[in-house]
Amino acid sequence: MTHFAPPLMQDIRSRFAHVDSCPFQGPRIFFENAGGALTLNSVVATSGKFAAIPDNQGRDNPAAKALVEIIRQAKQDMHRFFGASTGQFFVGESGTELSFRLIRTAIMGTPDGSVIGSSVEHPASRSAALHWAKMADKSYINVQHDNATGGVTAEAYAALMTPDVRVATILHTSPVTGIANDVAAIAAAVRAVSPDAVIFVDGIQHASHGRIDIDAYDIDGYVVSPYKVFSRHGYGVAWASDRLSSLPIETLKDGPEGNWEMGTRDTGAYATFSDVVAYFDWLGSDAKTPRARIEAAGKAIHEHEHFLTQALIHGTGNLPGLAELPGVTILGGIDNPGREGLVCFALDHVPAAEIVTKLNDQGIRTHIRKADHYSGNILTPLGLDAAVRVSLCHYNTLEEVSALLAAMKDFA
Repeated sequence: MTHFAPPLMQDIRSRFAHVDSCPFQGPRIFFENAGGALTLNSVVATSGKFAAIPDNQGRDNPAAKALVEIIRQAKQDMHRFFGASTGQFFVGESGTELSFRLIRTAIMGTPDGSVIGSSVEHPASRSAALHWAKMADKSYINVQHDNATGGVTAEAYAALMTPDVRVATILHTSPVTGIANDVAAIAAAVRAVSPDAVIFVDGIQHASHGRIDIDAYDIDGYVVSPYKVFSRHGYGVAWASDRLSSLPIETLKDGPEGNWEMGTRDTGAYATFSDVVAYFDWLGSDAKTPRARIEAAGKAIHEHEHFLTQALIHGTGNLPGLAELPGVTILGGIDNPGREGLVCFALDHVPAAEIVTKLNDQGIRTHIRKADHYSGNILTPLGLDAAVRVSLCHYNTLEEVSALLAAMKDFA
């Protein structure tokens, strides 16, 4: 299968809120998924249900016991979704906040030495690593990403690794270039030189595209932002290995050891992530086992999104692709096998802000990435002050891609 057939696509789109219209703008095509994916209708219903429940966990009453069971089931669902047979999952304020917590714990809880990370990383991990390395008086080793591919390799990490590296950070997929990095290979390169290093992975951009397999990575921390994987704002999800959880972490005095959760958790947050897992389970329902269904859904998502990004870059029908526009720069290159549902581009004769505005005027939602503290690490080396990000998800259609290409043909 290269892309979803029309009946399945219709069924997929019916499961998401505001799939083809904005409550403020009216009809629109949504190509801003890297900024926050569409929300499952089931998540909307679950959020309302749990917002109305007054009870807390840990009490001796039927409601409290039900809430505890819902959280237990959600954590089990998370283990299946992420492919993690060990460690623990917990929720926090956001993906960024959880990244800071896990990285802080790793840096402050390990012996003197170094921290290694890459210039391709989002500030969620890079800022945390730089800040806490300074606080712990640990040196920071910067692995420079490849400007041409928009990614970073295991070989680049290996070239700078030293035995005293205590913590390593890895970006799974870039929200600017859309290019995925080989987490397992990078982690192996780190462990080959420093076997006991604590390895953290930012999976925030990668999660909506499926195919997460923590057991295969040999890492210690993984974080996602559920609003970017079909859930809602207001919480993040983190996985911590048993080894990371054994380090000194902030916890209540005389409370349970290794407990990352601070205060009463929002049961609705856990429950809405179960909705996400249930959706993946449905999408991969032809597979026989629960984990296999998650994997099948991820594979199907990847294939459909690859089909769409190829059309976006190379064109479809009589519509030229973005690669054929005069004066175009496509971040990560035209044909990059690591691309996941995202094409970021710039034209040398039309400002990115103008392109975003003109597309929005035609009901096509994209986003500008500026050479600021979020994206300057990617754009500045390319000599770009801004670029247009077109971020897709598997519920987007070829017809929607065609509409964007037609608009670009008119004014580019």
